[in-house]
Amino acid sequence: MEQAIWDTLHRHLKSIFEQDAATYAETTSPELSLYEWFVTPHRLDGLDFHTFMIGHNWSGANQGYRYDLLEPRLQVYGDTAIVSYTFMLSLARENGVEHRTHNESRVLIRQGDRWRVVHVHKSPTWRAPLNEPAH
Repeated sequence: MEQAIWDTLHRHLKSIFEQDAATYAETTSPELSLYEWFVTPHRLDGLDFHTFMIGHNWSGANQGYRYDLLEPRLQVYGDTAIVSYTFMLSLARENGVEHRTHNESRVLIRQGDRWRVVHVHKSPTWRAPLNEPAH
C-alpha cells in the first residue's frame, strides 16, 4: 500500500512539470483544496487553476527539471495518507541551474483501487511570517 501512495505522488508531481493534464486529473480529486503561499494567501479549490497553469508551462521546466523530496514522511490512517517533505525543484536555465525549495504536505485518499490528492499545503522554507530574507 505504501508503494502505491508514493507511486501516485510521483506520477502526480511529474504530471505538473511535464504538462500532462490528463495524469494530473487522474491523480487529483476534483474536490482539491490547496494553499500555495507564493501564488495567493487564499485557498484555491478545484482543478481549474492547476489545469490552466499546467497548460501554460508555469514552471518553465521545458528546458529540463528534477525534483527531490527532502526528509519525506508518510503517515497512513486507513484510506487517508499524509505525505510531508521539503520540495526542492532544480530547473535547467540558459545561465545555469536554478533551485527552489518550499515545505509541502499533500493529503491523499483511497478511492476504490487508487489514491488521489485531495489537499495540498505549501509554506516557505525561511522563517515565517516575515518576508523572504535578502539573498
